[in-house]
Amino acid sequence: MAYIGTIPAEAYTSFAVQHFTTSATDTFTLDFPVANENEIALFINNVRQEPGSSYAYTASGTTLTLSSAITGSDSMYCVFIGKAVQTVTPASGSVTNDMLAGSIATSKLADGSTFATTNGITMVDKFVLTSSKTGGGDITANLARESSNNYGGIGSTMTESSGIFTFPSTGVYLITFQGIISMPSANSRYNELQINTSIDSGSNYNTASNSNGSIPTGYAANSGVLEGFCLAIFDVTNISTHQVKFSTAFESGSAVLASSFNQTSMTFIRLGDT
Repeated sequence: MAYIGTIPAEAYTSFAVQHFTTSATDTFTLDFPVANENEIALFINNVRQEPGSSYAYTASGTTLTLSSAITGSDSMYCVFIGKAVQTVTPASGSVTNDMLAGSIATSKLADGSTFATTNGITMVDKFVLTSSKTGGGDITANLARESSNNYGGIGSTMTESSGIFTFPSTGVYLITFQGIISMPSANSRYNELQINTSIDSGSNYNTASNSNGSIPTGYAANSGVLEGFCLAIFDVTNISTHQVKFSTAFESGSAVLASSFNQTSMTFIRLGDT
């Protein structure tokens, strides 16, 4: 048979039928919700009943109400006229934004790649060095969450203890580390900033990223200032075992990592699901 326009998704359909266990009552529960009584055809003792509040029955949602109670010896069933049983799949590209109602679970937005798509950035946090640090090694003290310059974090925050940072949730994180280094002597030129990550609760750390800089020979003491910056992408698959810390390395033990005006800071941004 030929068609004008789109071919129907199903050539044959059937209607859902519900048989009731009768008793001396006038209220029954439908298997499927309906808008009103006109969406079902009700039969009592094989006689079709007239719908309406002034007639045999009314229906709303899953509640069927009879105008008068029946008995346990009666038979009753209904046909869901408004519920034709068929499966119709929309054509590809046919569903528009206006057709969507309500919220959509993030898990349903997976893009088919390694990382599921999320509704934008869900976590941002930033820490700063509150007191200048002299000499190299791990930064273990004087760290605090940014609280000035109209700082605005997003979502759950990082946890810091003695310079060790742990994450609020699993995910793929962008971590940045920047600092200003003052070199105290003309022979003190080399500096390094490091982001160190662990996946075994701190038993072992690996350098995920570092920056190196130097001041040319001949600069007078304290006249050389260097800026370091490095970043790393860290896949946090377990918040109990994955952590990060920050360290410095200087040619001179008296080099200073500055703290004024938030010159040394660490930023954490959750990019998406692991």
